[in-house]
Amino acid sequence: MQDKVEFSGEKNEGQEVTSKELIFNVYDWGRYLLSKWYIVLLFGLLGAALGLAYAFSKKKKTYTATTSFVLETGKSGGLASYAGIASSLGIDLGGAGGGLFDGDNIIELYKSRNMISQALLTEADFGGNRQLLIDRYIEFNKLRDSWTKSNPELKMIHFRSDNIYTNPKLQLLHDSIMGQIVKGISDASLKVEKRDKKLNIIYVVVQSGDELFAKALNESLVQKVNRFYLDTKTTRNLENVAILQAKTDSVRGIMTGAINRAAAVADATPNQNPTRMAQRVAPMQNEKVKAEVNQEVLKSLLQNLELSKISLLKETP
Repeated sequence: MQDKVEFSGEKNEGQEVTSKELIFNVYDWGRYLLSKWYIVLLFGLLGAALGLAYAFSKKKKTYTATTSFVLETGKSGGLASYAGIASSLGIDLGGAGGGLFDGDNIIELYKSRNMISQALLTEADFGGNRQLLIDRYIEFNKLRDSWTKSNPELKMIHFRSDNIYTNPKLQLLHDSIMGQIVKGISDASLKVEKRDKKLNIIYVVVQSGDELFAKALNESLVQKVNRFYLDTKTTRNLENVAILQAKTDSVRGIMTGAINRAAAVADATPNQNPTRMAQRVAPMQNEKVKAEVNQEVLKSLLQNLELSKISLLKETP
């Protein structure tokens, strides 16, 4: 009976010692880890960095195409400062109005449906394959797959460069799709801004998951807006030059005709009878007056024509 009690006591004592050793071991390990806190922190940060890198590697890449340019302000200066004086003298300096492109108007023009639609209907080269930008957009965004589930008719849809279709239903369908795509690009992919309000430098930025599409759309959009800007700025001056050129040619022809007719009258009466001078003097004087009047008119028209040409050169970006 005593042996059992002693055996039991020794066993309990052994268990108690093992528990103490375990506690001391945990404590020692804790102190050791605390003494190496910088290593633990370093490995923790390294693991976080690897996790972020993995997450970003799985994220879809976005490509950015940027074009920057200086906008002509259209403020008064040069010939414009003399426009009032010239007008009082009957001289037209021409000059297209710049208000359409002042302030933030040019930015809104870039975002307009008309400009984006024209850019999307432009054909570009994608790895040796000529394709409309809008068809490329539909392709890399896999829009046909989503359309197939909702409307199977849209799976085989393709656009034309003029976006004109004889079937009214097809026309409406294409216009609706174009409107949705333009809205998506304007809201998410296109950014037009002045980064410094004090400068007239405008940045056109196109972002897309397709590198070639981003570049092609940026170039096409800038080209379309530049052409619209150029045509708008120079249309009035071109019309002025054409009108003045036509009037100048007409007056020059009338003046030349009057001079020729006066000479013809003199040639027709080489030995004029002094008592019949009315047959020679009156017609000659009449033609001379016509020639002199048209000469003055021609002088004014030539002046206006040259100033309009100078104004056209000045207004052409």
